[in-house]
Amino acid sequence: MGLIPNPKKPVFCLKWPWNDANSNPNPNPCNFEGPWIFKSLQNLGSIAFHLVSKSSSPHSNNLNLNLARRKKKLTAAEQAEAEQRAFASALASGKEATLLEFYSPKCRLCNSLIQFVSEVEARNSQWLNIVMADAENQNWLPELLNYDVSYVPCFVLLDNNGRALAKTGVPNSRLHVIAGLSHLLKMKRPQQNNE
Repeated sequence: MGLIPNPKKPVFCLKWPWNDANSNPNPNPCNFEGPWIFKSLQNLGSIAFHLVSKSSSPHSNNLNLNLARRKKKLTAAEQAEAEQRAFASALASGKEATLLEFYSPKCRLCNSLIQFVSEVEARNSQWLNIVMADAENQNWLPELLNYDVSYVPCFVLLDNNGRALAKTGVPNSRLHVIAGLSHLLKMKRPQQNNE
C-alpha cells in the first residue's frame, strides 16, 4: 500500500470574498483568483507590453547598442577635452548664439534638465548651439572664473563672437531654472518676419 503524500498547505492564506461566489467543486481559499476587473487589467497590460515590444524597430535597437558601447567611462581630461572641442566648434559655427551650460554630474537638478535641454536645442538648432561644461572639472576653471559661475546649473548666453550676454540666476527649483533659460532664449531669439 502506497501512501499518498499530503500536498503542502501554505503557511499563510487569505480567503477573498469573490472566491465564495465561484461554484468550484473543490474550493480552496488559498487559490487566488482575482475578480474579473483585475484579470481585465492584467490582460490589457500584457497586450500593451507585447505591442510595445513588437513595435521597437531594429534601428532603435542598434542605436541603443551603439550608445551602450559609447558609455565607456572617460577620464576627467578626456571629458573636458571633448566638452571644450564642442565649445570651440559651437563658437566657430557662425550661429547667432551659444548657450554654455555649467553642470555637475552629482547634481540631481542638472540631471533632471537633460531631456529638457536637448528638446530646447532641437527646437532652436537653426540659430543656437548648446554646450555642456562640467563645473567640477578643473579644465573649465578659467571659464568658471570668467563668467563668475558659483552654482549649478548655470546657463551663460554667448553671442556669435563669444561675448557673454547674460546668465541664469541661482537656481531655486527646476521651474525657476526653466524660466530663467526661457528668458535667456527670448533675449537672443531671432525675430520672425511676418511680411
